[in-house]
Amino acid sequence: MTINIFPRKVSTLIGDFPHTRAFRSGLMKSDAVALDIAPFAVAFPAFSRAVAMEFEVSELSLVTFLQARAAGRRLSLLPAVTLSRFQHPYLVYDSTRGLMTPKDLEGARIGVRLFTSTTASWLRGILRNEYDVDVTRIRWLAHQQPNVPQWNDPSNVTLVPKMDLTEMLFSGEVDALVVTPIPDDPRIRPVIADPLEAMRSWQVNNDAIQINHMMVVKDDFANSDPEAVREIWRMLKESKRLANEPLDQAAFTPFGVEANRKNIEVLVNYMYTTSMIPRRFSVDELFHEVTGVLC
Repeated sequence: MTINIFPRKVSTLIGDFPHTRAFRSGLMKSDAVALDIAPFAVAFPAFSRAVAMEFEVSELSLVTFLQARAAGRRLSLLPAVTLSRFQHPYLVYDSTRGLMTPKDLEGARIGVRLFTSTTASWLRGILRNEYDVDVTRIRWLAHQQPNVPQWNDPSNVTLVPKMDLTEMLFSGEVDALVVTPIPDDPRIRPVIADPLEAMRSWQVNNDAIQINHMMVVKDDFANSDPEAVREIWRMLKESKRLANEPLDQAAFTPFGVEANRKNIEVLVNYMYTTSMIPRRFSVDELFHEVTGVLC
């Protein structure tokens, strides 16, 4: 039997956040794995490459992950959140054109980078469930192709050449935007009035947070080297510990299956009821037998 005495090289995509910085920087030492980290401080430009199975471990939009699983990609969640936020403030309009409420979005045009972006997907669920908006009547103008090639945008989505979304709003080409960060312009107002209070109410009613990105692993990697997967989990946890996040920030990067169960369930339900995945996945089936017991 041949024993490999060298660390296993692991191709990795992960963004630069306070709680991932030690993991990315090489501060986290390991005799078992050597991280080959892709040169992206922000991971989303490489999400299509993660869907194409280029990385053994990667940060991925939770929406993209769910659609990739629906398309048959052999990827599983690591129970580590890299990014989450409440999405309510990021749906905005030009207040000089008059008041806009969520119900006014029926029949309106919304500009967005990507129809299947996590922020837009959360917002569709919020609009449908919290504000009784018929989201099928919204017309979307997007300038980026989906990350999962098997996904076809619905008929109410039009792909347009990439351009400044804020300029589209002020010129009247769209009636509202899903945009991050929010443009620093006094004309910009949130469609959801008092978004801070709406966020607090949503969190209480749903007992959840709104996850944007989590870590995922290729199933082949987990099958072939479960110890390496567990070592990467240890390194991620230690990196988070070293970040010493304030409690309010740490609450938005929960680690562990049970800590994220409700968060994942709510998004799965939103995606199913807005026709973005073909069935409601159970939380447990989204984890590999190696990653589903991590805490």
